[in-house]
Amino acid sequence: MAKPPERTSMPVVTVEMWTGRTKEQKRALVRAITDAMVTHAGAKPDNLHVIIHEVPKEDWALAGVMGDERKD
Repeated sequence: MAKPPERTSMPVVTVEMWTGRTKEQKRALVRAITDAMVTHAGAKPDNLHVIIHEVPKEDWALAGVMGDERKD
């Protein structure tokens, strides 16, 4: 039986987080996500996209309270 052709995949991981992390923190996060996707999802690093969306706290709410007004 012939092996099915390999599909070219382009996994995309999107991270939504508040603004304020340093470039070094984001670099380490992207590396860790890439390593995890390779290890646990069989992704190829050259095809993996990681997108970081940074959102100001005043534009994010939880339980009806804006992020910049939260006390926790």
